[in-house]
Amino acid sequence: MIFRQLFDPQSSTYTYLLADSATREAVLIDPVFEHVRRDAALIEELGVKLAWTLETHVHADHVTGASLLKRRFGSMIALSRDSGAAGADRLLGDGERVNFGRRSLEVRATPGHTSGCLSYVLDDLSMVFTGDALLIRGCGRTDFQQGDARRLYRSVRDRIFPLPDHCLIYPAHDYRGLTSSSVAEERMYNPRLAESIGEGDFVGYMTHLGLAHPKLMDVAVPANLRCGKPDKEDSGKAADTDWAPLSYTFAGIWELQPEWLAENAGRVQVVDVREAEEFDGALGHIQGARLITLGSLKNNLSEINKEKPVVVVCRSGARSAQATVILRGAGYTKVANLAGGMLRWRGQRLPVEGGTD
Repeated sequence: MIFRQLFDPQSSTYTYLLADSATREAVLIDPVFEHVRRDAALIEELGVKLAWTLETHVHADHVTGASLLKRRFGSMIALSRDSGAAGADRLLGDGERVNFGRRSLEVRATPGHTSGCLSYVLDDLSMVFTGDALLIRGCGRTDFQQGDARRLYRSVRDRIFPLPDHCLIYPAHDYRGLTSSSVAEERMYNPRLAESIGEGDFVGYMTHLGLAHPKLMDVAVPANLRCGKPDKEDSGKAADTDWAPLSYTFAGIWELQPEWLAENAGRVQVVDVREAEEFDGALGHIQGARLITLGSLKNNLSEINKEKPVVVVCRSGARSAQATVILRGAGYTKVANLAGGMLRWRGQRLPVEGGTD
């Protein structure tokens, strides 16, 4: 079997690719919207056929890439029938199987983090993909999306811990860089759910976590309830994206990370759309950047070469995102927003002209 573990650093989400090495049929578990290009490149390079995208639950911290992958590969979308989502090709229940080539995943309902959580167990019991039901030395929260601490406790005890000791656990997230665990380890060492911990203790612990809601929850949950189908149907298809490692946000903006720009600034035009006092202010500006304020952009398009890629910059990435829309509307196809703007650029201590320390 072919197996790859992929990572989204913004939401600390793991995406898993599994493929039957004989038939080349594959499934992708918990794809992330912004990484569809990365995942598609891997699928094409490995020469596998994506049959299914599977969700462990309706996520609150990122938008799924399922809909875009379906559009690109014709793959089918599956998630829990208790998720409340619309637009899936198959709604899964406990005990069903998802086949890919000669291999399969058993569906195990593990509600508690949300009412529609699923874990996927590989046919030889060597791997289980637990979503947020069971994390490495932790578990998902239970204070929103129909969460229920007692249901989660019983899900883990009844549906995951009976698996063989050697069965490897692959969660949907890890915030410390850990990649996997095992059933035996979590039974022994999980500080919330180890076999020595009673249900009452677990419920009391989960009730008093006091966590803030995920920042993207108001965007991610509605989007994931429609399987990640974008509001804007063009998905950036008209854009020329081969000139840099771009990512496409759910808001419909192509973005570029600061590290790439720092190493390749000579290959692009950097357009800063802040006001003049900001350009020369505390954050400084990127060497070689051209100041064209957002308000004057439409009247100064002649200053920007259509044939050379354009990276647009502002303080945080909000105004420059709007500038990319203006430029694309004017026929510029090689355009990207600098993710995080000058705040992220300075936060990563990349070089600037002017500014203060």
